[in-house]
Amino acid sequence: MSCVFCRIVAGEIPSTTVVETQATLAFRDVNPIAPTHVLVIPKRHIANASEIGPADGDVLAEMLIVAKSVAAADGIAAAGYRLVFNVGEDSGNTVAHLHLHVIGGRRMGWPPFADG
Repeated sequence: MSCVFCRIVAGEIPSTTVVETQATLAFRDVNPIAPTHVLVIPKRHIANASEIGPADGDVLAEMLIVAKSVAAADGIAAAGYRLVFNVGEDSGNTVAHLHLHVIGGRRMGWPPFADG
């Protein structure tokens, strides 16, 4: 198993778990760009958002619900937060396993990831 996120799900690589459900895992990013930077992943390997199909609706909905609970638990829900899916190398995606970034705790600039 070479996918780093699959190895995190399997417990082979340590992570700081924030929320875990039957189908998803949310953990702190090791290189955060904001005070809150959590990755929400499906436990089942899906390469990226372009691979999502009709059968993946439940896990995608669960990822968004988990992201909402992360924002609430970290106290950033009221002020606002950013949800980001990156697809492909040009987006800066470095792990080929679907992951949703939950980013907040500071004012965000535009374009995305600009200092604000």
